[in-house]
Amino acid sequence: MDIDFQTLAFNFEATRARDSGTLHPVVVVGAGPVGLSTAIDLARQGIPTILLDDDNCLSQGSRAICFSKRTLEIFGRLGCAGPMLDKGVRWNIGKVFLQDQQVYQFDLLPESGHQMPAFINLQQYYVEGYLHAQAQRCEGLDMRWRSRVTGMAQQEDGVALTVATPEGEYTLRAAYVVAADGGRSELRRLMGLESKGRTFKDRFLIADVKMKADFPTERWFWFDPPFHPNQSVLLHRQPDNVWRIDFQLGWDADPVAEKLPERVIPRVQALLGKDTEFTLEWVSVYTFCCLRMDKFRHGRVLFAGDAAHGVSPFGARGANSGVQDADNLAWKLRMVLKGEAPDALLDTYGDEREFAADENILNSTRATDFITPKSAVSRLFRDATLALSRDCGFARALVNSGRLSTPSTYTQSVLNTPDSTRFDGSMAPGAPCADAPVRLDGEADWMLPHLGGSFAAVYFSDGAAPSAGMLEALQSLPQAADGIALKVLMVVPPGANAAKVQGVTVLEDCDGMLRARYDARPGTAYLIRPDQHVCARWRGLDAAQVGEALQRATCRNQQEVHA
Repeated sequence: MDIDFQTLAFNFEATRARDSGTLHPVVVVGAGPVGLSTAIDLARQGIPTILLDDDNCLSQGSRAICFSKRTLEIFGRLGCAGPMLDKGVRWNIGKVFLQDQQVYQFDLLPESGHQMPAFINLQQYYVEGYLHAQAQRCEGLDMRWRSRVTGMAQQEDGVALTVATPEGEYTLRAAYVVAADGGRSELRRLMGLESKGRTFKDRFLIADVKMKADFPTERWFWFDPPFHPNQSVLLHRQPDNVWRIDFQLGWDADPVAEKLPERVIPRVQALLGKDTEFTLEWVSVYTFCCLRMDKFRHGRVLFAGDAAHGVSPFGARGANSGVQDADNLAWKLRMVLKGEAPDALLDTYGDEREFAADENILNSTRATDFITPKSAVSRLFRDATLALSRDCGFARALVNSGRLSTPSTYTQSVLNTPDSTRFDGSMAPGAPCADAPVRLDGEADWMLPHLGGSFAAVYFSDGAAPSAGMLEALQSLPQAADGIALKVLMVVPPGANAAKVQGVTVLEDCDGMLRARYDARPGTAYLIRPDQHVCARWRGLDAAQVGEALQRATCRNQQEVHA
């Protein structure tokens, strides 16, 4: 994807003069997927935002390629999922091999009724390009390239950044700074902070290979294959006839020498056959690391993405978890900056996303330990598990070729209102909302696009005209919200001819999937956060209860929230 970054340069002198003495609401540092997502989300919510990046180009090499269903749902809310879905390679089937035999396969999305696929494979430079195009359409988003932060000072009312450009330095002040500047975060270094964790003694080669091949659009993972004995190999398809191949090398491998074509080409030929024509698009050698900062919030600076945490690539948990950081943070910053919530709401960003990072690190560590056994006993256990998995379901549950990225459920979040009655299913407070097909005014639609950006109250009706009492409850919800923007949705059964209610969006649960996924019966009500996570649910709609849950979900009621 070609972008003329030269046309995006800003006037240095005019910018320096305009910024002098100005306290901007937010500066986001780093224009990768995480920084772009954060900046777009803030701008779409009416927060003027400056985005700084020390380069003026898209990422080099494909880098992250696997983008999960939840991340695509977030990109959908940001208005840029369409071109990604059109360009990306959709997949949901994975196959695991021991030597030259398939031992089992899995399906990451075995049920129908979801707008987004389980995953798409799409090179990071395409993702950044589509995000950049969306960013250009956002009013109030000022993107500044070739702008490197060289100094930082926290002040009582904000943060002062020293920004170096080819034309000179200037000072930029912001109420809050989002550090999304990658694993080698300069902002983290400037603040004297570090990420801590574990480095695994193994190396892997990434080879992006352009070729025409008849491999299916699936994730294939080999343990101890004949073409790369005693190691592991991963194969993925990307757009443009590019295939990602990961070769385990071992700790003793020379990371410089292994990137040379004379080393890479024979490995690829061993997998594909010597007669297969291919070209190398990109080659890299990496070491597994699982790291995170102790805290993601430091005063008015909030760390996100690889700047805050890092995991090994197997499982696609890096970029996906970073975009979910942005999804969690943007609405909280907006509410605090607009005076709709206290500063304490930003503390919950750290609490929730540190919990999510620990989940990702645990899953990544377990995958790494299974893929690269550290002792003879571990190797014996792994190989026995793989052999048993051909015929035994219990063994398949133990096989770990990288648990694929799933969103975190913030079960212990202080923003949740605990259930007071019994519910079944996964839509507990803290969970990301499930999608399902619906109809709006007779037209086919999806549930999730009606959620997000603001809080939403969802009421499941029996399809009959609302009683006078229910009509009053529905229409009193905005008042109960006490100044917090609140959408009101009413879900009716299939075929119901529900009456229109002023200020209420009526959705038909056309296949009954929505009720099943939310364990809803007539009268059930949900309160949904702006990032499409559940924060409360009840078996009856009560405006006062909704108001109390909103107070809790925005940290307005400090005594209750921190009790």
